Amino acid sequence: MLRSCRIIHILSRHLSHFSESSKMTEDSIKALKRPADDTLVETEHEDKKLKTDQDEKKYPKKKVALLMAYSGKGYYGMQRNAKNSQFRTIEDELVSALVRAGCIPEGHGEDMKKMSFQRCARTDKGVSAAGQVVSLKVWMIENILDKINAHLPSHIRILGYRRVTGGFNSKNNCDARTYSYMLPTVSFSPKDYNQEDTSFRVSSETLQKVNHLCGLYKGTHNFHSFTSQKGPRDPSAKRYITHMSCGEPFVRQEAEFAVITVRGQSFMMHQIRKMIGLVIAVVKGYVDEGVIERSWGEEKVDIPKAPGLGLVLERVHFDRYNKRFGGDGIHETLEWTDEEEAVAAFKDKHIYPSIVETELLEKSMVNWMATLYIHDFEATATGSQEHKDDDEDGNASD
Repeated sequence: MLRSCRIIHILSRHLSHFSESSKMTEDSIKALKRPADDTLVETEHEDKKLKTDQDEKKYPKKKVALLMAYSGKGYYGMQRNAKNSQFRTIEDELVSALVRAGCIPEGHGEDMKKMSFQRCARTDKGVSAAGQVVSLKVWMIENILDKINAHLPSHIRILGYRRVTGGFNSKNNCDARTYSYMLPTVSFSPKDYNQEDTSFRVSSETLQKVNHLCGLYKGTHNFHSFTSQKGPRDPSAKRYITHMSCGEPFVRQEAEFAVITVRGQSFMMHQIRKMIGLVIAVVKGYVDEGVIERSWGEEKVDIPKAPGLGLVLERVHFDRYNKRFGGDGIHETLEWTDEEEAVAAFKDKHIYPSIVETELLEKSMVNWMATLYIHDFEATATGSQEHKDDDEDGNASD
């Protein structure tokens, strides 16, 4: 009997130990399962960070200049406004393509300073570009141009890229900008002529007069009357124009067009459109050519602003940068001669047809010319001395 009790006691101790071991095993399994659920988000974040780190090791991050061409129709300008995403801009499309192509981390799209992003010129709503240049740091992935363009609409293209110095800034290193303005030549017809007559052809005498007036802008002048919020004594209102002329006319869809080209160090907001608006007003006979010189005086002159449709950023110039770094054996000059054919093809396919079709359909120039009579072209009031960032190129001062 005593022996039986001892056996039962031993068995009881073994069963108790087995029960505790089983409980520990179950708790251990639960403990192993629990962290996997609780840290799912954290694990995904770590995997994402690991992929980013792997990309950084696989592809070197370098500062580059990208040559961009785009049709600005339907966009609210070049510059991105992260706080107001309902107004789509060219940079919105670019940043999205850079992220999707794997050129930049996703977080850099929200804070563009992280990739040292800078545009050369801040084009306005509806304005196109054939030679915009942006600078930024990217991962130098394989077939970088093809991969970026694969995520861009056909009317926005990266046509080339160059390695640049670490301190390169596409806005600050830019010496000059060249713009063109495409317009129907009926803009140069007399004011009492039928402005909707697409059969109008400009005479050589009138074209000579247009070029004479364009030539008056050359040199350094006080353009405070050609923008807003700048007074005559604001130093930043003085701008240097190196070239302005009107090319030979050509016919598109039975209407005649011409292109005015202007090059300067930089331009204030609406400056080019007002320069062209004043030329048109003089040629049409609304005011004499003396108004141009008068507009550089102390008092603000009432100047009409031509429509934005025909304005195109043709090219940006980096003469000083090219001279200093172009021959150092590491960096190339920012001349883009190899891309000239691609630029011309893009303009012929996307920019010029868009301008012609929109003008003939919406008649923006015709409608604008109908308002010229309301301008008196007189010196109205001394301009405001407020100093604001009012530049087409995004330069507060030069």
